[in-house]
Amino acid sequence: MSIWRFADLIVPVEEAHRVSLGEGGTPLIPSRRIGPTAGLSNLWFKVETSNPAGSFKDRMGAASVSHMLASGQTRCIATSSGNTGSALSAYCAAAGIACHIAVVETAPESKLRQMMAYGANVFHIRGFGLDPDISSRVFERLEKIAERLDSAIQVSSYIYSPEGMTGVETISHELAEQTKELGRPIDRVFCQASGGGLCVAVARGFASLVRTGRLDQSPAVDCVQPEGNNTMAGPLRDGADRAQECVCTTRVSGLQVPNINDGHLVIQECRPTGGTGHLVEDEFVWETQRRLAREEGIFTEPAGAVALAGALQAAQNGEIDSGAMVVCLVTGSGFKDEASVERMIGGEPSPLLEFDDMGELD
Repeated sequence: MSIWRFADLIVPVEEAHRVSLGEGGTPLIPSRRIGPTAGLSNLWFKVETSNPAGSFKDRMGAASVSHMLASGQTRCIATSSGNTGSALSAYCAAAGIACHIAVVETAPESKLRQMMAYGANVFHIRGFGLDPDISSRVFERLEKIAERLDSAIQVSSYIYSPEGMTGVETISHELAEQTKELGRPIDRVFCQASGGGLCVAVARGFASLVRTGRLDQSPAVDCVQPEGNNTMAGPLRDGADRAQECVCTTRVSGLQVPNINDGHLVIQECRPTGGTGHLVEDEFVWETQRRLAREEGIFTEPAGAVALAGALQAAQNGEIDSGAMVVCLVTGSGFKDEASVERMIGGEPSPLLEFDDMGELD
């Protein structure tokens, strides 16, 4: 199983240059407790944590590195808040491509160690991912570095890596297949957003299926952001035509992108589907992360719970029909953010019992 079974719908790469670690084919799981409690009888989770490097970014990694290999490029220059770097490091290792990654100041150590385990050259930049001016200057500098013929810049964004982002569109292709087996179409898909590429990819993926006659109609694609990084969700909801830069204050790792990146495209692609924007508080995201683990058995990092937080908030506000088929993307593994796990369990170690004390378990 890999994204390349949808080769006719994504970046054209000859079979000899396709790199795969078995990405894609992720499960679509019905909610057993959270949905019914919220009055949503058809809430489903598209669980991307089962990808090889632990997030949906592996789809982008497979497509972008394959395109680099086909183009004869041997050096990847990337930026990341964590998951993009992990994915690119893994696929570059598989392809024999050198990988250099500038990470945001707040990237979790567990994600950095994963990148370095794959052999990537990783470096922090102070203020990157928090200050829009510094972040813009970082991108400009990296673009200049990547101008060498043997290099390519890879960012999980259509404005930087359009070829790679077509790999993320396969989420929609899989959802169309999976829901066809269920016998009913999806009404709404909730996506978390940092730079906006995921929302754009899901909307474009469904649009390509409609355009080629493989799907009658696209579901509404909703964009969810933490309140402390309101670059596109607020403007989308408020009817604006353009995204906006902001000073990032959210503590949700992975969603700290104060620049617009694909924000204008999110509004352009999601609004025609009937989708809107949602802003959620950090505390609610952490509560939702905890509930996913304890009520559904789904272990995700905080960013992976943002889409569900948006759907639950919309349901509470009466914005979703109770019988609507709603899919929330769960985007990254809980193993990627140790600090959030400590927050979830309270930082207390498990008790060490003497053998004779095990009777307390009876």
